[in-house]
Amino acid sequence: MSDKTEVLNPETAGMGRRRFINTAAIAGLTVGIAACNDKPAAAPATTPAAPAAPAAKGGANVHLKPGELDTYYGLWSGGHTGDMRVLGLPSGREIHRIPCFVPDALVGWGVTNESKKVMGTKADGNLRYTVADTHHTHASYKDGNYDGRYAWINDKINSRIARIRLDYFVCDKITQLPNVQGFHGIFPDKRDPVDAAINYTTRVFCGGEFSIPLPNAPIEDHTKYRSLFSCVDAETMEVRWQVLIDGNCDLVATSFDGKLAATNQYNTEMGAKYEDMMSAERDACLFYNVARIEAAVKAGKFKTIGASKVPVVDGTHEANKDPKTSLVAYVSVPKNPHGVNASPDQKYFICAGKLSPTVTTIELAKVLDWFDGKLENLDDAIVAEVEVGLGPLHTAFDGRGNAYTTLFLDSQIVKWNVEAAIKFHAGDKSAKYVVDRLDVHYQPGHINASQSETIAADGKYLAVGCKFSKDRFLPVGPLHPENEQLIDISGDKMVLLADHPVRGEPHDFIIFKRDLVKPKQVYSLDDFPLAIKDSKESGVFRNGKKVTVKMTSLAPAFSLREFKVKKGDEVTLILTNLDKIEDLTHGFAIPNYNVNFIVNPLETASVTFIADQPGVFWCYCTHFCHALHLEMRSRMIVEA
Repeated sequence: MSDKTEVLNPETAGMGRRRFINTAAIAGLTVGIAACNDKPAAAPATTPAAPAAPAAKGGANVHLKPGELDTYYGLWSGGHTGDMRVLGLPSGREIHRIPCFVPDALVGWGVTNESKKVMGTKADGNLRYTVADTHHTHASYKDGNYDGRYAWINDKINSRIARIRLDYFVCDKITQLPNVQGFHGIFPDKRDPVDAAINYTTRVFCGGEFSIPLPNAPIEDHTKYRSLFSCVDAETMEVRWQVLIDGNCDLVATSFDGKLAATNQYNTEMGAKYEDMMSAERDACLFYNVARIEAAVKAGKFKTIGASKVPVVDGTHEANKDPKTSLVAYVSVPKNPHGVNASPDQKYFICAGKLSPTVTTIELAKVLDWFDGKLENLDDAIVAEVEVGLGPLHTAFDGRGNAYTTLFLDSQIVKWNVEAAIKFHAGDKSAKYVVDRLDVHYQPGHINASQSETIAADGKYLAVGCKFSKDRFLPVGPLHPENEQLIDISGDKMVLLADHPVRGEPHDFIIFKRDLVKPKQVYSLDDFPLAIKDSKESGVFRNGKKVTVKMTSLAPAFSLREFKVKKGDEVTLILTNLDKIEDLTHGFAIPNYNVNFIVNPLETASVTFIADQPGVFWCYCTHFCHALHLEMRSRMIVEA
């Protein structure tokens, strides 16, 4: 085999592939690893790395025939594009992008009045924010499984959470969290913990990563900074309450009984520089007693911060030492943990160490026992803390008792058995908890499996997001795509099925069976208060300098072939698509006026602009719709 072939296929090159790993990342992070281990961090009971295999030699076929539909949906964060991506799996085909936080030129998100209302505007009518950093996406639950109602996604930069309606796959609400910077992890509850009869999502929990002065002010003493953990109402999207805490929130998870929410915390040292943030050998995984917090808020045992009216309860370590009154439990875990995930058997949370080669398994029943005064030492809730490899980050599950954790520094996925790890931790050193390893390319971060954090985890597919692609794709200059890989986990050995280049920088994702969501293919006119239900209602309606233009589209024509306004008019154009045929979308663009948007079948959208340029402007359909698509136009005549 030539050297060139070995470079292009490092999975065949044995330990030579380590030359491809980002050595700068290793140098930076192994400082912390060395601090918590005096010996090499090699997990016991390891097995050789499983080679990647094409579908023909094992594993499912990801190449669907024309007309075949994928069996799973995947909802991915879009990263800096500020949207949510919808994928079909196992093909990995990108089906749709749902704009949320950032303007989108295709659909007119951030152009139409309706989308601006969702996104939020300043007093001058311009968008408040035009950048975002989406990280985590999760969906609503019922009876422990996804119910196809909603999905949520966060914007880390501006501390916003967006809700996606899964009947139309559109964003319908965005909320900004008060007094929070670096909003990172999110997770919905899986049932209402207060009302036992409500077995579906009513809350979404949100982690505040960066500690700041509260209220924010130019204070240099970072020891006075704090973070907040927030709860958002799933229906109203209003912030219900917040918890003042120590440390920086990373990821979030919830228990299946609805009683506990959790976040893994790094920087419990409350440092302002990275060397201070990693000085302690252990940090924490925080567990929030949701019912107690709700009761405290109801009893008025809270304060507010700054101009915000949101109730804030005290969840700091110092204020929560008595388990019988505690709102928050601090479970000690090593070191700068990155990721907390709930096992589908409803028993455990897995917290990965990042700067420790370990994963920590926490038994939820014992955390509840501590809250009830039945467990004296909270550390006894830790039932396993075992080594798996270098740089463990996130964990997924197959529903058969196995966990799959990404190893950022080793560029691997490690498959390990939770019950075997518990036995090993308890003293049975013959327990072989590491089941398999698979090289991935390279520096894997987030990971998820089909139905992973539901009671219906099926152990079919696993996806991993790799932060570096290096040699995997055609070079396109200095900015490389990221590499998302699909893996078959249905057998004893993991089998790499496919590589997919993606534009950076996506983060988290979920995968669920396609029959759990029933999206509608055509809108209802009744969904839109401004809908023009009959083309005869079209026309130009003047109220002083404010002009409303009502128009419909019905292939291949707009109801108004032309319309006149005057220079200086504030024009609001309302367009309804009266086509009822699935997939018959129309666009509407006005040259030189920064107007371009679409209306799907039976959808209504509107735009408002100042007619400040006199002349003739051909308004045309931008979305191919008909054999006479090029002829589908209207004239806007702006009179001087």
